[in-house]
Amino acid sequence: MDKNLFTARRKSFIETGKIYFWTATMNKWMRLFENNSFKIPVLDSLSYLSRMAKIDVFGFVIMPNHIHLIWRMNALNGKESAHGSFLKYTAHQFKKLMQKEKMNMHPYLVNASNKQYEFWQKDSLAVELYSREVAFQKLDYIHNNPLAAHWNLVTHPCDYEYSSASFYELGENKHTFLKDLRFEF
Repeated sequence: MDKNLFTARRKSFIETGKIYFWTATMNKWMRLFENNSFKIPVLDSLSYLSRMAKIDVFGFVIMPNHIHLIWRMNALNGKESAHGSFLKYTAHQFKKLMQKEKMNMHPYLVNASNKQYEFWQKDSLAVELYSREVAFQKLDYIHNNPLAAHWNLVTHPCDYEYSSASFYELGENKHTFLKDLRFEF
């Protein structure tokens, strides 16, 4: 029997036009996002890809070592997928920031022919959101992630600046790339 048959694999393929809950994790679970300056490239990339109509972002949270998004890919970004462009752009920006701030880049060093550093793990998770119920379950999970006992970043979801919680609960539009998931199902 093929033992690979039972090996768990994360699905990272995303079909254009469908809405997904997507998780990307920092390589080796490093807590790069504890430094807020590393969250800016994530927001910038989401904003740019949204403005260019490559993606629609319905929810997000940037945690110390991973991000969760609810998004839809609308079109390729040149020859590559929009989520591939997102990962590549943010990785380049992380490298520049680390060099500028003279941070230790050794934990991200890889022995690869096409790159010297790897900031994102290769196994991003994509789960298609096939119903309103599942979509809002994931949105609640995203918004409550900063309150989890092992993170304890804030006491209320709306208090976490790097999340879409205040968009949904208070109607605040601090992140102009956000679209309302309630109009999708």
